[in-house]
This record gives sequence, structure tokens and C-alpha cells, in this order.
Amino acid sequence: MYRRIRDLREDADLLQKDLAAYLQCTQVCYSYYESGKRDIPTDVLIRLAKLYQVSTDYLLGLTDRRQPYPAGKSRT
Repeated sequence: MYRRIRDLREDADLLQKDLAAYLQCTQVCYSYYESGKRDIPTDVLIRLAKLYQVSTDYLLGLTDRRQPYPAGKSRT
């Protein structure tokens, strides 16, 4: 998961400080998310998924499918 959020940030040409400002946390706090030193809270995970337009399952490494699930539709 941590590698994916770093790769997504780098693909978007964003800095850790940019994400920290978006998430309203410090750059150090965000760097801990990327390095796995700190668990990512659910609300932060959701905000990252919305920002990058990916599913939370993709961020968590449960799928390689990047697209978020359509609203109101079942995943099964």
C-alpha cells in the first residue's frame, strides 16, 4: 500500500508537502504514511482514493484495478 501512494504521488508530480497540505497534516506525518511508519486512517485513505481517482482496494493492494467502483453498484 505504501509504495502505491508514493507512486501515485510521483506520477501526479506532487511533493509530500503538497499532499500534507491537502490532507491538513505535516509533511513528516505524510512521509510516515508513505514509509509505513504510521497507519493511514480510513478518512485519509478515502481522501487519497478520491484525489487519485482510484479505489481504496487499489490503495490497499487488494486489487490491481485502479478504477473506483461505480456509485451504487455492487462489486460482485
